[in-house]
Amino acid sequence: MRRIWKDALRNFGGIGVLFILLTVGSWLIFMILLPQLIMLDYSFRPLLPLRKIGGPEDVYTLKNYIVLFMTPMHRAIFLKTIWSSIIVTSVALSICYPIAFYLAKVARGARLNWVLMGLIIPYWINELLRIFAWQLILSDAGILNKLLLILGFIAEPLNFRAGNGAVIMGMTYAYILFMVFPLYNAMESLDRNQIDAARDLGSSWLRIHRRIVIPHAKPGIAVGCIMTFMLAAGSIAAPQLLGSPSSFWFTQIIYTNFETANWNQGAAYAMVLAILCLVFIFAMLKIFKVGLKELAK
Repeated sequence: MRRIWKDALRNFGGIGVLFILLTVGSWLIFMILLPQLIMLDYSFRPLLPLRKIGGPEDVYTLKNYIVLFMTPMHRAIFLKTIWSSIIVTSVALSICYPIAFYLAKVARGARLNWVLMGLIIPYWINELLRIFAWQLILSDAGILNKLLLILGFIAEPLNFRAGNGAVIMGMTYAYILFMVFPLYNAMESLDRNQIDAARDLGSSWLRIHRRIVIPHAKPGIAVGCIMTFMLAAGSIAAPQLLGSPSSFWFTQIIYTNFETANWNQGAAYAMVLAILCLVFIFAMLKIFKVGLKELAK
C-alpha cells in the first residue's frame, strides 16, 4: 500500500493525487452511496401526504417489505424473475463457453479478428433498437413466422411472445457479450501445452474441459454469470417490449410504483432486488470457490 502511494505521488504529484481522491470520493458518495441510503430510508417509511411527513405516523416500518410477500401476484412475479434470470444466465453460458474456447484456443490471426468483429459490431447499435429487431422477428407477421409458413411447418402464425420465451431469447442476445468476454479473458491465459499434453496422454475433450479448462476458467465463469444475471434481473426494456401480460417482470412493478408516486413501495422492492443480486454474487463466489481478488484480475 505504501508503495502504491509513493508511485501515485511520483506520477501525479500531491495536488494530482488530492484531485483524484476528491473526484472519486465525491462520485462514490453522491452518485452511489447517498442515493442508496436515501432509497433505503424511503423503503422503511410509510407512504404519507406531505403534511404528515415528520409527524407521529412517519415511523420506520417493515410494511413495504411485507407487502411483497403478502401479495401473491407480486411474490409470483418476483420468483419468476429470479428463475427466468437464472435461465438467461444458463443459456448464455451454454452458448458462450464454446465460443470463448474457440476464440481463446482455436482461432488465430484474421479468423480471430473476424469472429470478434462479428460479435462486437451488433453491439454498436443501441440496446433498444436490438430489442425492437427481436420484436419484428418474433411478431405474428414477423420474419420467423413468414419463414415457417413458407416452409410449411405451420398453418397459421405462432404467438412467440406468449409466456417468457421471447423475453429470455431477447435478453440472452442482449447480454451475450457480458458472458463471452470474461470467459475468453480467463481461457486465454491457459497454457495451450496443458491441453496438448492431456490429448497426447489420451484424455477425451470432455475430460480436458472438466479437469483443465473449466477449473482454470472459474473466475471468468463467475464474472460472466454475475454480470448476466444482474443485467437480466434488472432489465426493463426487454420485458416491456418483448413480453406479454403473462410475462410481467419484477422491474416493471418497481417502475410502476415509482411512476405512480409510491416511492416507498418502489424503494422497498428495489432494495429486495439489490439484496437478491448480492446473494447471487456470494453464491457464485461460493459455488466456483473464487475470491474477489480473482474476479478483479
